[in-house]
Amino acid sequence: MDVAEFIEARRPRWEKLESLLDKAENRGLRELSLEEARSLGKLYRAVSSDLLWVRARSGSAEVNAYLNDLVGRAYALTYPGKRPRLADVWAFVSRGFPALLRREWRMYLASVLLLMAGAGFGYLGMVMDPDAAHYLVPEDHLKIDPSERAAQEANGPGMSVEDQATFSSFLFTHNIQVAFLAFALGVTVGIGTALMLFVNGLLLGALAQVYAAKGLAGWFWAWILPHGIPELTAICIAGAAGLVIARGMAAPKGLPRGVALRQEAVTAVKLLFGTLVLFVLAGFIEGTVSQIHPPRLSVAFKISFALAVGAGVYAYLCSDFLRAWRGDEAPALRRSAGPG
Repeated sequence: MDVAEFIEARRPRWEKLESLLDKAENRGLRELSLEEARSLGKLYRAVSSDLLWVRARSGSAEVNAYLNDLVGRAYALTYPGKRPRLADVWAFVSRGFPALLRREWRMYLASVLLLMAGAGFGYLGMVMDPDAAHYLVPEDHLKIDPSERAAQEANGPGMSVEDQATFSSFLFTHNIQVAFLAFALGVTVGIGTALMLFVNGLLLGALAQVYAAKGLAGWFWAWILPHGIPELTAICIAGAAGLVIARGMAAPKGLPRGVALRQEAVTAVKLLFGTLVLFVLAGFIEGTVSQIHPPRLSVAFKISFALAVGAGVYAYLCSDFLRAWRGDEAPALRRSAGPG
């Protein structure tokens, strides 16, 4: 049988499957009769065989695409998979994520050290050579003197509620992009992730020295820390996720590298997912409290607020360490390994 004859002979069942799929997708599977449901299953298997036949004989690309679409639609209806429930997501956020972070604390610590090394290098670099500001300080902060900025913020009207909401949304999106980049650069065997963490720390340390040199260290940290603690924590966790990817590539532990990488990728994605709550918190604070400067909110109040936020964040992240220390070794990681 040539391809043309095959198509002509099989077309009726293709059209019947397409009709059943249209009905099931538009009205739901429950609207199919028992006979129609059985027919859909049989036709799905039969059309899958037809697709293989066409591919094996290099049939028409148009027919191949049509059959591929039918088989894909039928598969999606027949094997819809397990959809994550809200309870599963909550279990992961409340217990599974801290347990996962406890298991990967070494990667998180490595990320923190890389960020701090960059910050220290940036700060000392500016102390030793203030002219390096053109290379170490973000361009936006070179255009205005720190003293002038502090004066403007003190005398200005501040941000409106609408501006705060817009700014929070922008920051949330930007920070998510940074986190995904730190995670994705793990495929460079961690080199890209390490460089990104170091450079982010470098910029922060250099900027801190610029303000400290003008006697505004307190003003600077009151501006940075309220949102910076959850934000930098989330970025370091995303960096840890990138390092987990790198571990799968560099140290497969006797497994085929592809298998090891897939296993580590599951862990890395869960770490990345867990940062979303921290980024939401950081974006909200950065668009509100962080932008309200003295004298409207004092340095002492903002630093105290930052410490309270930081204590809450790390109490949550370290909750599984506390459970282990108390002897409550309930396997949160097994019970709530992640949504889906």
